[in-house]
Amino acid sequence: MSEEYGSDFITVTDEEGQEFELEHLGTIEHSGQAYMAFLPAEMDEDDEDFGMIILKVIEENGEELLADVDDQAELNAVYELFMEQLFQEEDED
Repeated sequence: MSEEYGSDFITVTDEEGQEFELEHLGTIEHSGQAYMAFLPAEMDEDDEDFGMIILKVIEENGEELLADVDDQAELNAVYELFMEQLFQEEDED
C-alpha cells in the first residue's frame, strides 16, 4: 500500500454496535487467505492494552468483509508474517 497519500483509516462496527476507527498497517496473504493489520486510530503511545489487530478478509454474498481470526495458531503465524514485513520495511528506510 502506498504511503504517498498518507495513512488509510477505516471505521468498523463490532458485534455490540460500537464503532472504532482503525489505521490500516498492511495486507498480506498466507495460505491463500488475505489478512489485514490495523492499529486503533485513537491510541496513546503509552497504552499497552492495545496491540496490532489482525482481521481476515472473507467474502460473503459477493461482498468482502473483515472477520476475526478464531484459530490461535493461524493468528500467531499471520502475526509473525506481519512483524517480519514491518521490521523489513524499517530496515529499508
